[in-house]
Amino acid sequence: MKQSVKEWDRLVAYLEALPEPHIVFDSQYRILAANRAYRRAFASDGSVVGHTCYEVSHHTTVPCDMAGESCPMAKARESGQRERVLHLHHTAQGESYVDIEIVPLQHASGGATWYVEKMAPLRIALGRPARQGLIGRAPSFVRMLEMVARVAPSSASVLLLGESGTGKELVAHAIHEASKRAEQPIVAVDCASLTESLFESELFGHERGAFTGALQSRIGLVESASGGTLFLDEVGDIPLPMQVKLLRLLESGTYRRVGSTDVRRADVRVIAATHRDLRAMIAEGTFREDLYFRLSAFPIQVPPLRERSSDIALIAPSLLQRTGSGKPLQITADAMALLQAHPLPGNVRQLRNVLERAGLLADAGTVGVAEVRQALAFDTPLPTAGPPSAAGAGVQSPASTTLQAITDAALQAIAASHQGSRAELAQQLGMSERTLYRKLQHLGRPD
Repeated sequence: MKQSVKEWDRLVAYLEALPEPHIVFDSQYRILAANRAYRRAFASDGSVVGHTCYEVSHHTTVPCDMAGESCPMAKARESGQRERVLHLHHTAQGESYVDIEIVPLQHASGGATWYVEKMAPLRIALGRPARQGLIGRAPSFVRMLEMVARVAPSSASVLLLGESGTGKELVAHAIHEASKRAEQPIVAVDCASLTESLFESELFGHERGAFTGALQSRIGLVESASGGTLFLDEVGDIPLPMQVKLLRLLESGTYRRVGSTDVRRADVRVIAATHRDLRAMIAEGTFREDLYFRLSAFPIQVPPLRERSSDIALIAPSLLQRTGSGKPLQITADAMALLQAHPLPGNVRQLRNVLERAGLLADAGTVGVAEVRQALAFDTPLPTAGPPSAAGAGVQSPASTTLQAITDAALQAIAASHQGSRAELAQQLGMSERTLYRKLQHLGRPD
């Protein structure tokens, strides 16, 4: 008995000195001890000993696995080993994601097992509306966050896969902010907007006189990201001849500026993102297989909005706070239900645009069904006519003209008459420069 008491005292003293929140509980989920960091984060009155862990962390009357969540203790009890899960916990700041690691400990006396639980708040995402950052609590979103939490502290290359508009750049920033490089810069490379002739110079820099117009030496984006993270957005759009130069950087950590023979060393962590099917591109010969394997050391699937439609209720109020309407906005329950039921193939980006329009249409500070319906109509194609008659076969009639064709024609006319930069045109049209580039490329006007 004395040995057991000494063992317990040593364990409690050890945990009390740790900076991360820790608790010890028994097989009945009762908290036996909580260190100072835990009491500060999860117990406003400091009284948690004797309560169950799920009562304190989740404000429920049953364990996690009985409330539809994965219970780390149940997993540890079954495996007898260390287990790790991501949960939403109630904290002094409200509901927040917490990365939980649990270790079963057997008494030296052979008594019942204790469980030591360590909690690391995941500050890069929230399960409630917020002005910025990743927001959600749907199962597919939580699975993605679990992958982010696991890979962020490492130096592994990450490949973010997902449809356009799902928020891959936000996820890249979240990985960077949760990494050991968080104090250093994260530099984004918009691969879709760089021509083959510009790609090497932008990425690696150039020396004075390396080409016509190179009036002075210039560092590249790789050098700008030194010590931090290089984010290659839309990596599937990198020209094939440039892929081998990127591969060399990833394999050896070295590169050369354009016009120089000096080998430079890069200290960067690479995160890449794409909406393309890179495996299909490999089969077509438009993407290097060796580069794919270098980039995809740890692939993460970013879920489309249709797989997490329940999160729209959390995301929409946050997006409304960020609109340029200049007034506080609320959305009615019926309008929210309409958004959740409507297909949004453009994902979060399309949702943001719809809410921006709806906010501008709302006069009383409340976005209702009428405003949402009108905002959604901008993205809906006009109805098409039936099959063409024999006389008009092969000729598109005015009735079969789609909204996309009208939009394309309007963009063609605006682009042709615009005298300023592409960035100014993008701002005028209310879209990102990258989106404008893609649309112009589709219309055969990449310049």
